[in-house]
Amino acid sequence: MTTLTLELPEALSAELDAAVQSGWFESQAEAVRAAVRDLMSSRKLALLEKQQLDDIDWALAAAKSKS
Repeated sequence: MTTLTLELPEALSAELDAAVQSGWFESQAEAVRAAVRDLMSSRKLALLEKQQLDDIDWALAAAKSKS
């Protein structure tokens, strides 16, 4: 596992602490790992969606040029 050091604005750090204290996460590290996982998943999904839309556009353009 890789260790990262990061700086957070006080307000964000306070929200993170509150999420841990209210039981949403066991630790700040767990919360940050979850946030990074969600971000990566979201980015992958957005990229996949863009690729699919590009494929649809290509197919529509190809069909239109044949007619």
